[in-house]
Amino acid sequence: MTPVRIGCVKYLNTLPLVEGLSAWRDAQVTSAVPSRLIDMLLLREVDVALASVIDAARNRGRVALLPVGMIGCDGPTMTVRVFSRVPFEQARLIGADTDSHTSVALLRVVMSRRFGAAPRIVDYDAREHVATGTPEQPHALLLIGDKVETDPPDPAAYPHTLDLGQAWKELTGLPFVYAVWMCRAGEQDSVPVRTAASVLDRARRHNATRIDWLVGARAAERGWHAADAADYLGRKLRFAVGDAEREAVARFIDECAALGVCDAGPLDWAF
Repeated sequence: MTPVRIGCVKYLNTLPLVEGLSAWRDAQVTSAVPSRLIDMLLLREVDVALASVIDAARNRGRVALLPVGMIGCDGPTMTVRVFSRVPFEQARLIGADTDSHTSVALLRVVMSRRFGAAPRIVDYDAREHVATGTPEQPHALLLIGDKVETDPPDPAAYPHTLDLGQAWKELTGLPFVYAVWMCRAGEQDSVPVRTAASVLDRARRHNATRIDWLVGARAAERGWHAADAADYLGRKLRFAVGDAEREAVARFIDECAALGVCDAGPLDWAF
């Protein structure tokens, strides 16, 4: 069998989905930042990708969602946070981490629904600590991933913080889904994709039984304290797609469509 090419993220939060896949001889796993994965999928660089939900909406008809694993939360996310120098309703310019598309869309929804604000959002290189496209210093920063834990902004300079997962929960009462396994539309019934979906589902189920091991083996190498990593992977995040998660995806797309972030309409779940 030709190896199934799998695109995923290398953050700590993906370990419950991908740990152990390297032992599958028929898989070729490639890591990239979340915002890159949809292009890799559409350009046929991978067959299955853990891509951002908003990218599925922006490429409706070109991708299908595989409900065998996701990155989500049902309250605080910890690693999708906004840090602000001013109260949020006063934040007119926000630098957004270029690693994520869904988080930027969620930021727009939260700022509109909770604060009645429509700030200008510019790209922010979180590794170089530089905003692009503006000579101004942003009032606030949206950061995602491990860097929120390992390299957060100075709290004295950014005293206001907002966890976007918690903000969404308070607005809607629903969980939130950032990314889901996806394939190209029309290929969900192909042998490689169905095989990958089965293996990915088993990997998620197995890893759910060994979160403590994952923390002990992998947290330190990513700069996480063990207690924080255990809370993050074991209690904060969600990895299984259920009815509530499908409802949350639909609600999120509706909210984004109302702001002109994407077109309205349901996404294509493979099964």
